[in-house]
Amino acid sequence: MTLPFSIDERHRIHTTQLDVPPRLLLGPGPANVHPRVLAAMSLPTLGHLDPCYLELMDEIQTLLRYVWQTDNPMTISVSGTGSAAMEATLANVLEPGDVILVGIMGYFGYRLADMASRYGADVRKLTKAWGEVFSLDELREGLETHRPAVLALVHAETSTGARQPLEGVGELCREFNCLLLVDTVTSLGGVPVFLDKWGIDLAYSCTQKGLGCPPGLAPFSMSPRAWDKLQKRRSPVANWYLDMNLLNRYWGSERIYHHTASSNMNYGLREALRLAAEEGLEQRWQRHQNNARLLWEGLADLGLVCHVREEFRLPTLTTVRVPEGVDSKAVARQLLTDYNIEIGLGLGELAGQVWRIGLMGYNSRRENVVLLLEALRKVIANGKAIDIVN
Repeated sequence: MTLPFSIDERHRIHTTQLDVPPRLLLGPGPANVHPRVLAAMSLPTLGHLDPCYLELMDEIQTLLRYVWQTDNPMTISVSGTGSAAMEATLANVLEPGDVILVGIMGYFGYRLADMASRYGADVRKLTKAWGEVFSLDELREGLETHRPAVLALVHAETSTGARQPLEGVGELCREFNCLLLVDTVTSLGGVPVFLDKWGIDLAYSCTQKGLGCPPGLAPFSMSPRAWDKLQKRRSPVANWYLDMNLLNRYWGSERIYHHTASSNMNYGLREALRLAAEEGLEQRWQRHQNNARLLWEGLADLGLVCHVREEFRLPTLTTVRVPEGVDSKAVARQLLTDYNIEIGLGLGELAGQVWRIGLMGYNSRRENVVLLLEALRKVIANGKAIDIVN
């Protein structure tokens, strides 16, 4: 019998063993994965309703509550990337016609607004220049003007490297009877986040940044206030896969099948969260801050300038202004080809204007900062990739 499709010489390469270069991932994510996480992921696969796996799910929920500093019962890992959990926060509490006010200070604020519009929400926007943050007075004015059901803010804007202060925002939202939704994608595991203390009702993150896992899962948390809004919906959640009513029956006491969750991915998440607990959150946050400061000082010594004011600068993600006359892509390309170091380029309005350097999770280590700064110094001195104009 002759197969209609077969491997011929042109496709022979696809049958060879995979060979992946050893990159140091110092861009906006993913970051390199802790060896203990990789080891955990290599353990035997379990079924998604296996008693041992169900016990592991409980452990993940407890550890996620710790890193987020919350008692929210509905705290889970969504099977999908951070964008899936982003969509879950919106899908579960927004109905057609609901007003949502989105604070936009970078690329991912626009993504929130786009997603919300697809669920029929009445999307209103507050905007700031990319790299700046909102004051409490500006947020109060926005709430008074728009009276939204939900206020959505990005805590750690990955496109700009800015950290939005959240102290007092939860109280403000309760004053105006709206829910507070927060993107913690680039802050969870590396920057202080207090869901309960700050009155955050809906939060989402990812696994591949501050937590030090591969991409593929997305932490999600929902306060009792947000859960109550979900229960009072007039229409079903428009996204079946992300419906928290259904997912709660899987993650909660009923243990009713919803989808085939990846046991191996969740092994990795459990180990990453266990590493965070072993280190201690305060020590982990300080490690990220110390290494970021070392980076900032080193960049200044090279004559490079950070895009965001230090008081609002993320320790997990630094945006560096590209000097005039410099080809940002050429610099990034030379770092990758000559030194196996990945950094990120500018996104959206900052395309061509900044580099994005991530020090997240396992990668937030002094030796990585020293290695990157030395590579940058050599690239600048080499002159092949850049032509700095004095």
